[in-house]
Amino acid sequence: MGANLLALRSHNTALVLDLLRTAGAEGISRLELAERTGLTPQAVSKITARLREDGLAADAGRRASTGGKPRTVLRLVPEAGHAVGVHLDRDETRAVLVDLDGTVVARRRAPLDLGAGAEAVLAGVAGVVEELRADVAPRTGVAGGRAPLGAGVALPGPLDHATGVLYRVTGFPGWDGFPLRDALAERLGMPVAVDKDTNAAALGLAVGGEGGSFAYLHLGTGLGAGLVIGGSVYRGARTGAGEFGHQVIQLDGPVCGCGDRGCVEALCLGAVARGETEEAARVLGVGAANLLGLLDIDCVLLGGRTVEAERDVFVRGVRAVLDARSRRTGDAAVPVRSTSRAIAEDAAQLVLAPVFGRRNGQEGRLPAGLPAPD
Repeated sequence: MGANLLALRSHNTALVLDLLRTAGAEGISRLELAERTGLTPQAVSKITARLREDGLAADAGRRASTGGKPRTVLRLVPEAGHAVGVHLDRDETRAVLVDLDGTVVARRRAPLDLGAGAEAVLAGVAGVVEELRADVAPRTGVAGGRAPLGAGVALPGPLDHATGVLYRVTGFPGWDGFPLRDALAERLGMPVAVDKDTNAAALGLAVGGEGGSFAYLHLGTGLGAGLVIGGSVYRGARTGAGEFGHQVIQLDGPVCGCGDRGCVEALCLGAVARGETEEAARVLGVGAANLLGLLDIDCVLLGGRTVEAERDVFVRGVRAVLDARSRRTGDAAVPVRSTSRAIAEDAAQLVLAPVFGRRNGQEGRLPAGLPAPD
């Protein structure tokens, strides 16, 4: 395949690809593509001709027309490209290889010591990625002439998403200032995108159809939040938004790994360690109530291995705190739900979402009144 999907010719091409993707195996006609994008039929014809030439689109049969000859419908060719997704947790690496539809074609996991140093972590990631490519090479040719489009890497923050440089990852200060994106790109020989695990999860949820404004609260070996505002992942001016676990709610509380006292993360994980799950849920609810008062979001989603171990307790506990808040304020109750996230698969969306014009999760459309270049 000759196309470089990370450098597609135009935003309009991404719009067409996104509609082909969402149409699935049934496909979509060129006329429908023109109507739904606002592009001219001529522009759509040029774009789809290039996509077919590059192997990204193929015929999906014909559909009856309301007048004239039947319309040819086109579909995306999912196997025409692949992306790697990697989740670096504090104690484990999970990695997947997905096709253009986001369907997993191979997966791997391995122990990880995030404190073992950059060289050990980079070597471990490179080894896992090579194993993924070897797993599927006979079926897809990924290890041959068609390298993956890139790798999305998700891990605990804080970090700079724009530059791929890590800051003082809580509990692992030795990573401060390390250029993870560039180091991994050189080691893997492919483009790399780096983001916090919570942002990757929020992106995966938004691309997957979770609408409105919501907070994804991830409680695993740490605690963080992924924020989606108006359909787009909110990272902040310096891409540091979502450090939810380090809001102080008890001034004389226990020392947190970040250096402060009484952080939500320290209190919550401390309660979990003592076996006091209901107290951990209450603390998480207090933090969620603060977030709700600040951002007025539509929904709170809970995930992470600690939540999944006792999801009913956490959902019930957080919901109780938020319901009590709504009774005091007179506001409508905000839904609380649990969600199982495969962060490695969400990390792959750091590569795939821009291909389909959904870099931050929000579905793109051509603004009204603008010309439609091909």
